[in-house]
Amino acid sequence: QVQLVESGGGLVQAGGSLRLSCAASGRTFSRYAMGWFRQAPGKEREFVAAMHWGAGTTYYADSVKGRFTISRDNGKNTVYLQMKSLKPEDTAVYYCAADRDNPYLSISRNEYDYWGQGTQVTVSS
Repeated sequence: QVQLVESGGGLVQAGGSLRLSCAASGRTFSRYAMGWFRQAPGKEREFVAAMHWGAGTTYYADSVKGRFTISRDNGKNTVYLQMKSLKPEDTAVYYCAADRDNPYLSISRNEYDYWGQGTQVTVSS
């Protein structure tokens, strides 16, 4: 059974940084694509960033390009989202997701098979 557990959320001032972690277990993830999504109150869940675990390829939403970086630590089976220059509009619950056996990176939440419980990120102005 795949489990994804996010951590690292919190309250930060605008311009600050946070690093989110997603600890993955239950499978070998080398053929998985891993994604980060976020959902603000009253809004749809939106794509933030994705990485293919084996190939290391990455893709970002335009709204976070240049500010966020997705990475992974194979030894710890953990995916990270480093967030810098945070803005109040980055405030949301951030979710980690896994898309099994997919060589491509998808921005559609419907493509992802497993989800974590989410971690709250609040950016104050």
